[in-house]
Amino acid sequence: MSRVSRGGWVVERADVTSAESAALLRDYLVDVSDRWFRLHEDRDSTPEEIEQSLAEMPSDDLAPPMGDFVVARSGERLVGCLGVRLVPDRSDVAELKRMFVRPEARGTGLAGALLAAVEEAARALGATTVRLDTRLDLVEARALYRRQGYVEVPAFNDGDYAEVWYAKPLR
Repeated sequence: MSRVSRGGWVVERADVTSAESAALLRDYLVDVSDRWFRLHEDRDSTPEEIEQSLAEMPSDDLAPPMGDFVVARSGERLVGCLGVRLVPDRSDVAELKRMFVRPEARGTGLAGALLAAVEEAARALGATTVRLDTRLDLVEARALYRRQGYVEVPAFNDGDYAEVWYAKPLR
């Protein structure tokens, strides 16, 4: 994957296990966790809940040979990320994981650029379809997926936070 400069940021492949990526993934988890707890319990997530979630949902499978991870930089600051991994026993299907754009970069087209980069990575892994699950309250993300050609599909997992499922054929 080549570096692509758009809108003042650069989208590039990254090592998901690096300290820099781990810090961004922590920020992602705090963002989605706080949104969930604010909606359901009128509070932010606790540090203990974040640590537990990080332990329960590792991201190390978003790396070759079965996955990939891309980040977006604005100068030296990471402002977004998205990962992809092949579905076990389904080498033609890839799943999107850990979509995150920092608040200051939202509305700039960055999320679409991250999706395009990860779809390219999924093709390189041999996938012909990409899929994802998300929550109903993540309305901005759901609108983005629909704009990018994803369609709602029947549930393909029973994840704790999976409430709606999308897929898109790769051409």
